[in-house]
Amino acid sequence: MQRSANTEAINHLSAALELLKTLPDPSARAPQELALCLALGTPLLATKGYAAPEVERTYSRARELCQQIGETSQLFPTLWWLWIFYAVRAELQSAMDLADQCLTLAQRLREPALLIEAHYAMGCTLMYVGDFPAARKHLEAGIALYDPQHHRTLTFLYGQDPGVTCRLAAVYPLWMLGYPDQALRSAREGLSLARDLSHPYSLAFALYYVAECHGYRRERQAAQDYAEQAITLAEEQGFTVLSAVGTMLRGWALTEQGRVEEGITLHCRGLADMRSTGGRVIQPYWGSLLAEAYGKAGRGEEGLHVLDEMLTVVRDTGERCHEAHIYRLKGELLLNDERGMQNDERNTKAEEQDPAPIHHSSFIIHRSEEAEAYFLKALDIARRQQAKSWELRATLSLARLWQRQGKRREAHSLLSEIYGWFTEGFDTADLQEAKALLEALAEG
Repeated sequence: MQRSANTEAINHLSAALELLKTLPDPSARAPQELALCLALGTPLLATKGYAAPEVERTYSRARELCQQIGETSQLFPTLWWLWIFYAVRAELQSAMDLADQCLTLAQRLREPALLIEAHYAMGCTLMYVGDFPAARKHLEAGIALYDPQHHRTLTFLYGQDPGVTCRLAAVYPLWMLGYPDQALRSAREGLSLARDLSHPYSLAFALYYVAECHGYRRERQAAQDYAEQAITLAEEQGFTVLSAVGTMLRGWALTEQGRVEEGITLHCRGLADMRSTGGRVIQPYWGSLLAEAYGKAGRGEEGLHVLDEMLTVVRDTGERCHEAHIYRLKGELLLNDERGMQNDERNTKAEEQDPAPIHHSSFIIHRSEEAEAYFLKALDIARRQQAKSWELRATLSLARLWQRQGKRREAHSLLSEIYGWFTEGFDTADLQEAKALLEALAEG
């Protein structure tokens, strides 16, 4: 395991578990079986993914053994591994319950190493359900407790270095709360720490998160570069999940560069690979990027269908961290269709020298009203979550619509308020576009 020879590690540990069955005394078997079950987690994570059935079987058995033996120091990692299984499957109520059990146990034992992992579990779960301030608080608590000299050995029990994972997971709430520069700094710190570890999974994990951070910042070339590095390492080492998510992110970057159909093909392949591992968490985000790509390809109805599927996932799982983003994209895809219909009407009128059919105009008006309703809903969700970056994007979409409708003053007032809130990230595409639109609205 220390050499990341994960398949061989699984073979040895599995052979040991089979040999245990030959021991005559069941009470003597239990402690050794528990130790072997816990050891299986790291190589299973790397080769099968967090949500593989083998993970649940292994750690459900470990929990039974903990109960059989009596509470031991091995109860915490057992609960933690079950947490990550349910979290990645987007069974978030079960994940929250397990994260809470981890935190309660770690606080009772007053063990910093356990507290780091418990704060990571709570931080991630809270982020998934859309409580970004609380998520940030827990992840920063984990970062503050981390000591590389004392806690690096946790890598081989939990599959990843906790100093790396806490810093990388903090990227999500920091960006969503409106701190894009702090998010990128946290991602780079996690990557730097991972490079020092000589632990391939932690490094591939970090490369992917840096890529995703650049994706949120809409820095497509940097996102592609880091995604390709993550994919290369993941494929060399057999890290199925990281290869899948890296492929989706590379697909997004290619789409943003105009290679739309190639990007869609890659994205669909990565999404299928991810689903094959049982992973569902963050699926609304990946679906939203695919829908956006369909819009760029002129396949707006397909994009809207994907977004409707993702909203069903949100309702079924309670994963709300990208809910505002999905509603905003629904509005944008509707407006894209409207603009296409307006172009069709102009072409028809030019050819026939006759006004376009009235029902088309009525349909366009309806679509514009529907898009506005989606932008307002996205805005409401973002404000309730204190998600300033989602609020900025929803405001930009709404302000552009109002500008077209002649409501320039209202658009300027709404946009200037959210733009004035930001204290960093002024080189990012979102804030640059907001500044340009404010100037255009002021001139009008």
